[in-house]
Amino acid sequence: MQKNKIYIKSYGCQMNVYDSNRILDLFKNQNYEIADDPKDASLVVLNTCHIREKAAEKMYSDIGRINKSKKDAPKESFKLVVAGCVAQAEGEEIKARAPSVDFIVGPQSYHHLPEMLKTTESILSDEFTQNEKFKNLIYNSAGGVSEFVSIQEGCDKFCSFCVVPYTRGPEFSRPVAEIVNEIEKYINQGVKEIIFLGQNVNAYHGIGEDGKTKDLAYLIDKVSELENLKRIRYMTSHPIDMRESLIKAHRSNRKLMPFLHLPIQSGSNKVLKEMNRKHDIDLYKKIVEKLRNERPDIALSSDFIVGYPGESDKDFDDTMNFVNEINYVIAYSFMYSQRPGTPAQKKDNIPLAQKKARLSALQSLLKEQQKNYNKSFVGKKLEVLFEKKGRHKNQYIGRSIYNQSVFATSETNLINKITNAKITNSTDFALESAV
Repeated sequence: MQKNKIYIKSYGCQMNVYDSNRILDLFKNQNYEIADDPKDASLVVLNTCHIREKAAEKMYSDIGRINKSKKDAPKESFKLVVAGCVAQAEGEEIKARAPSVDFIVGPQSYHHLPEMLKTTESILSDEFTQNEKFKNLIYNSAGGVSEFVSIQEGCDKFCSFCVVPYTRGPEFSRPVAEIVNEIEKYINQGVKEIIFLGQNVNAYHGIGEDGKTKDLAYLIDKVSELENLKRIRYMTSHPIDMRESLIKAHRSNRKLMPFLHLPIQSGSNKVLKEMNRKHDIDLYKKIVEKLRNERPDIALSSDFIVGYPGESDKDFDDTMNFVNEINYVIAYSFMYSQRPGTPAQKKDNIPLAQKKARLSALQSLLKEQQKNYNKSFVGKKLEVLFEKKGRHKNQYIGRSIYNQSVFATSETNLINKITNAKITNSTDFALESAV
């Protein structure tokens, strides 16, 4: 008997990658095989992102291509699912604009998908059921060395540009024991590194075995007791949730990698207030100072939005000066884009050409900082965990403790090995090493 096949595409953030892996687990348990091409699949899942407008439009483009490739397939032999944040926010619009979609399911309801497919009618499921979801998932490693682990979902911050509180719901933290059990399964499958995920991961407040609330620092220390786990990372953090215990964990816990992604979005206090970020530049700088006092070599990354409604030339200059002062090892920057239902949606008043010019200037500065940072490691040794093969013969790709991509050539298989690699060359985005 021929097995059914599932194809899944993830858009956007690491949380979606994690969710896609859990969806795959659910259907592997239903004897589905993974298809590499939607044309070969009987079930196609598009796991969507709603952070930026282009992500939603990519989904509709993909639906159009899938419809063309499946136009001759019997309706009962093929199902198309839209999952994720666009499904949560725009479910009714998807039904109207893309009637070929069979099921629409939000990021807190995808555990229902196997049961949904047993019905014959299109279903729109968009409730927030985080606690129920995690209890009904299956946890298998995706087959790699490093594994994402979702520990916190949702957001209560309500930044004026952001749709996450409306698509992922209120902040929810999983119990400590549940997270530890998931990680133990991954370790037994060969995983050496875990990356805690959350919309505001450092707002974690899960219940411990003693029935009391535990913070992220406690969870990191608890998980680090697992002997065969070698590395711990976490993302994405909010400045107002950087507690003293977490800052100190960067010094006391050697399994916690010296890398922190701490988005600020703007270097202007005026813009931060308009964004409803609930912190100012001084607070952010104090956090960075404390982190560097505890772990002087810690590498920092961030997110920036340029062209936010009302951003003046001075505001943008403040951002450039701020970036120069902090000195990031990598950062992600974007032009502001309107998101439906957010407070900032109707205030967009910066000309596109000006947004593009500001983005180009900021990205040039950030790229130069990253280039200089990578160059500083040439001739030095770095601890690298190798994760996969590269494109070239005998090439392997790993990550340094500072989260840099590291390429090495070796006749010996380096996958799942931690080595002290000598850095021989650097590029804008990666390091090359001799092992």
